[in-house]
Formats: sequence, structure tokens, C-alpha cells
Amino acid sequence: MKKLVYLLLLLTISAGAQKRPVDYVDAMIGTHDSRWIQFPGPTRPFGMVKLSPDNQELGWKAGYEYNINNIAGFSHLHSWTMAGFFTMPPTGGLKNLPRFEKDPDRGYRSRFSHESEKGEAGYYTVMLDDYKVKAELTTTKRTGFHRYTFPKSDSARILVDLLTPSEYGYEISYAHIKKVNDKEIEGISYQQALRKANYNEYILHFVMRFNKPFESMNGWVKEEITRNTDFISSGFGHKDVGAFMNFKTEEGEQIMMQVGISLVSVEQARVNLETELNSFNWDFDKVVVDSKEEWNKLLSVIKVESKNEELKTKFYTNMYRAYAGRTTWSDVNGMYIDMYEKEQQMKNPDQPLYGSDGFWISFWNLNPLWSLATPEIANNWVVSMLEIYDKGGWLPKGPTGIEYSGIMVASHQISLITNAYHKGIRNFDVDKAYEAVVKLQTEQGHAHDAGGYVGNRNLKDYKELGFVPDDAGPVSNTLAYAYDDWTVGQFAKALGKDKDYKTFTKRAFNYKNVWDKEVGYMRRKNRDGSWAHFSPYGDVAWLGSGYVEGNAWQYTYFVPHDLSGLIELMGSDEFNNRLEKGFETSAEHNFNSEHLGSNSLEGMGVLPVNHGNQPNMQAPYLFNYSQKPWLAQKWANEIMEKYYGSKPVGGWLGDEDQGQMGAWFVMSAMGLFEMDGGASVKPIYEIGTPKFDKVTIHLDPKYYKGGKFIIEAKNVSDKNIYIQSAKLNGKVLNKPWFYHEELVNGGTLEFKMGSKPNEKWGSAA
Repeated sequence: MKKLVYLLLLLTISAGAQKRPVDYVDAMIGTHDSRWIQFPGPTRPFGMVKLSPDNQELGWKAGYEYNINNIAGFSHLHSWTMAGFFTMPPTGGLKNLPRFEKDPDRGYRSRFSHESEKGEAGYYTVMLDDYKVKAELTTTKRTGFHRYTFPKSDSARILVDLLTPSEYGYEISYAHIKKVNDKEIEGISYQQALRKANYNEYILHFVMRFNKPFESMNGWVKEEITRNTDFISSGFGHKDVGAFMNFKTEEGEQIMMQVGISLVSVEQARVNLETELNSFNWDFDKVVVDSKEEWNKLLSVIKVESKNEELKTKFYTNMYRAYAGRTTWSDVNGMYIDMYEKEQQMKNPDQPLYGSDGFWISFWNLNPLWSLATPEIANNWVVSMLEIYDKGGWLPKGPTGIEYSGIMVASHQISLITNAYHKGIRNFDVDKAYEAVVKLQTEQGHAHDAGGYVGNRNLKDYKELGFVPDDAGPVSNTLAYAYDDWTVGQFAKALGKDKDYKTFTKRAFNYKNVWDKEVGYMRRKNRDGSWAHFSPYGDVAWLGSGYVEGNAWQYTYFVPHDLSGLIELMGSDEFNNRLEKGFETSAEHNFNSEHLGSNSLEGMGVLPVNHGNQPNMQAPYLFNYSQKPWLAQKWANEIMEKYYGSKPVGGWLGDEDQGQMGAWFVMSAMGLFEMDGGASVKPIYEIGTPKFDKVTIHLDPKYYKGGKFIIEAKNVSDKNIYIQSAKLNGKVLNKPWFYHEELVNGGTLEFKMGSKPNEKWGSAA
């Protein structure tokens, strides 16, 4: 009996200690040399509030840098081109500017040690050594919750700064902070993003409350300090403005602070705050638990099994990033501000309105993951796109703050929508969606009257000439537009619109118009049809002549909708030999070239395979189409091992870009990829190399009837990366692909793995 009790006790302890998916998330991974939109602080899936420490000065990649040993404070917005509402809990003499990362004593910064720092899903903490204050952060969707543990002090304060450094920078045209009572302040800040994002105007509204009365509210405008006031205003003009609340604290006393934000109004910020936090009754730990439970529910959709704990950390942290970077901009009751700065109301208050950076080439990463693991979220994205189309007349490329950003090129949001439709995710107005994507490929793009740019910049030339001429823009836009034409054609085919299907499919072959058989590459072309300058490397562009964030080597392979046609143009030997040599060259640099140029843009054109940016993230899987799938297995594995890390330094070597790198790893580590972005009428998954002994995908019954799909890889290891044989639902599978329909109907995909390539498996023409 004693032995039985002892065994039961051991089992109970073991079960209690078992790690959940959320416990594998390490938000500190990749926080060296990362961007504003990749942060170590807490957020919820697509959270409006992304509450995180900042320690860099204004400029590209501002935000948090792991190798800087001081922190300026904690800000609530870390969305693309958007920032604001910065807080810090100092003690001692007053300083009202963050000042310099290399000279922290000149501002209100504090030194810290990584030994006291921890970044998890739903929780961040650090000890601010200069003030002896322990900071802890958590969030709900639209609120930030701070817990500061102070030393004994007569000069403790919590500081709010409305103008602080960020990646894009911003100006404040008007701001004020108002005392509501001795436990609450509220305010507004009219902000405009800078650099190339000056179309993005937004008003940040906030309500901030404390669990303890403050002794006084004070503030500043530029260098002028005002004490014991109820109201601080910048007036009109670009001025720094802030406030600080004074407290007296005992040793170990905790002051808690809650912040609700909204782009609509102060009243809406208060609604967000009260709706999302009142039920927790100032219990910080309960909010942390709630956040972790929400994340764990999402991450548990995919269960991975392996003895390799580091691999599981990489998997779930990458999956976390795929859902952490983008933003919900509608309030808890469905209100939001449109591109004309007008208040709007979602018909369904529970339907979130999402915003983000552009969907540039997200069809190789985010689209497949969202539609497979979380089809409800994929549907939400389409509904969000169509809501913006309703109000502004165009689908957005990247609706930052629900503005038309015009960021990046082409219109790959089309693939996001068609991917969803073809996978049976259709809880949206299908006719309107089709109308909207056709407009993108038929009407010339232009500046929008609400700001920003809509549509395709080079569409007129593309339609008239069949390519984008060198004097008008990047030749690579020809390739991007051709893929988008194909996706519209596939949508038309599915809807029985035969005329449109033929029209857009014919245009999808325009990629051949920039193929120069003499050099064997996609080449810049003059308006008169003559060839322009050529080099396989360099010629990196954004809007001008060349190749968008890439080079001729990379874009020659950018024909995801017709690789058989490309192989016919190149010849299979050249297709394979060039590709393999490109991988061998790039492996020496861990498939990231950003650091090889005088600036990151120039660096994007240096190597053949640059996984640190989007244009050739499909590269390893090209071998599946050229009868050498074992090389797809080899090089996909090499990228997962060399490009993706598990530490703050080297987590992602290039631009993680709001989950795009993360989603690629998640799909690839399961052994899956979608070359055409899942935008074909009958979508398929290509097979790479699975990294786990077993993967169980729990399918959403609202969209997929199969219950679960299991991927098993027998004998898989660091060395056993090559598929020897495969079975799908017990039947021999001799091809490196299968239908999406077969996956979502449920079943099992079994692999036998080995250390040497089986060149016969999956290599038939």
C-alpha cells in the first residue's frame, strides 16, 4: 500500500511538472538586432497592447536590444510604424528625458542585468538596478498591467512620457494629460508616424489607474516642469510632453498600474480597461495565468513530441511569433477608427478588426499556418480586409492603424483571401471578396484620398506591355503581378467565371516576358523591348529599377504558380545545379545576407539564398519540382538548423517580420510547405523533412471535419533527415506532396527516416 501511494505521488508530481506548449515560449529569443515589432514583453494573440521594454534611441530597429545593458522604460505600442505611451518607475532626482543608451546617467534610464530578466508568453520582469525597483508586466488584449516593487523612498514616482524613441519615429501635434482623481489619469496624443509612414495619423487615447493614491500629479512640456497640477498640455506644436505621479513607498511595497488604450476615444479606452480588467480585481498573477492559458490554448492546436527540448522551444516560440506581431485595432465593443479618421462600428462586436505590416509574400509562411492551425483567424483576416474595402474602396496591403500604408509591392493579400476560400474558410461575403481582388488586378493603383497608396503602382504598363519596364519600376513586379493574376484566375475558376479564369491565367504567363534565354535569368527590360543592365547579384530596389529586396538569382525562381514552365525555360540540369550551388554558397553565411552590404537593403542582393527576407523563402522546396526531393529535405533542414536559433543572439538572423520567419519554421518543422500559397483550386502540401517524432494537428471542427491529423517520423534525428518511405492513411505515398483535403479529413502521414538520401522516393517526373 505504501509503495502504491508513493508511486501515485511520483506520478502526480511528474504530471504537475510536465511542460505545456506555452511554457516553451521564450520571448527573449532573437532580441539582438531585432526590429520594433519583435519584442520581449507580453501581449495577447494579435494584441492591441504590446507592453515591452525599450532601450534604443530613435532609428531603424529601435526598441529593445539585448546587448544594451540599460532600459529607458516600457511602452504600450509596438506595432509597425506605431508607438506611444511610455512609462518608467524611477526614484531619486527628477529626470524627464530618456537620453542616451551609451550614457544612461543623463536620463531616466536604469541599468539592469539579464540575470533578473525574464520574457515569457504573458509575462515580463526585470530589476531596474539604478532604482532598486522590480518591474513586472502583463497584458490583456487592449490593456497593460504593471506591478512595480519599490524600495523605501520619499521620491518614488511613476513617469509617463508621450514622445519617446521608436523605429519609425513620430511627431505629436497636440497632447494632454488630465488628472481624474488621485488614483487615475487620462489623456490623448495626436500622433503622426515619420520616415515613409507619414500617411499614418492616429490619436492615442488612454486611461491609467493605480491601486494606491498618488500624492501629486506633475508634468513637463519640453524643459518646463509644472508641479501639483491637474492638467498638462503640449498645446499645438511638436513638443515632448509627460507627467509623473509622486508616491512615498515602504520597503517592498508594490504599486500596481493599469492602462487601457483606444484609437477611438478616452471613453472607449476606459471601456476597454474596465471590460478586460475589472473582473480580475487588481490580481496581477491572475492576469498572467489568464494570458498563459489563452496562449496555451492556441499553441496546443499543434502538439509536437520529441526528446529534444531545444527543438520544442524553437517550435513554440516561432509559433508564438506568428500570432504576436500583428494587431487588433477594434475596441472591445467593436468600435474603431477608419482611414478617414471616422468612428465606425463592426456589425458583429466580437469580430476583431486586424492591422499589420504588409502581406508581402506571406503566402509562404503565415497564410498556410493560419489557415491550417487556426482557420477562424484566417477568416477574421478576410473579414477585416473586406471591412476596410467597404470603408475605403480598396483592399489594403498592410492596414497599419487601419490606414492604407501602400507598403511593399504587388497585392499578395489576394493570396491570403484565395487561400482561405479554397480551403473552405468562407464565412465572409465571397462575391465582394472576388470583386475586390479583381479590382486590384485591373485598376491602376494611386494615392488614396485618405492617405497612403492603394493598388499596384506599375499595373498600367504591365497590362499594356506584359511586363514592368525598367524606367517605370522593378522588373520583379512583373513576376509578382503574374502570380497574383494566377491567384485571381484560380478564384475565378472556383466560382465558375470561365472568361475571367482564362484572362487572368493567360496574364499569369507574363513572367516569360522578362526571361532572357541568353543569360538564363529573369532580366531588367527596357520599354522598347531591349534588355537593360544585367547582373545575377545586386540591383536591389524597392520602387525603382531592379529587383525588390532581392536580386536576379532569387527572382528567377519566383514563379510559384508554374515551376514546370520555368524548368522548361531553364533546363532541369541548370535549374538544379544553380540552385544547389546557391545553397552551398549561402550556407557559409547561415542563409542571411543582410550584414554583407553597406546597408541592409544592399545586403539583400549579395547572396543567392537569403532566408532573412521573403523573396526566396521557397528555395529548398524548389527541388520537389525538379525530381530531387532529397535536396529539399537536406536544405530545409540546413535552414532550420543554421538560420533559426534558440538564444537572444542569433534567434533570427534577418527580419523576423511579424511572424513570417516564425510561421515558416513551424510549417517546415512539421515537414510541410505550400509553394503556391495554397491558392490553387485544390490546394496541396509539399513535403520537406519533419523534425519531430510525432506531430498532432487538432483540426478546428467548425471548418474541418477530420478531428486530427498525425505526422509520424520514425527514427528521425539530427542525422536522420532523409525520407526513406512514406504512407498516407496506411497507403504507400511515393510523391512529395498530398492534398489539403486529405489532411483536413483527418488521418496519419507516416515517414521512415534515414541518414542517407533515398533518391528514388518522390523523384518521379
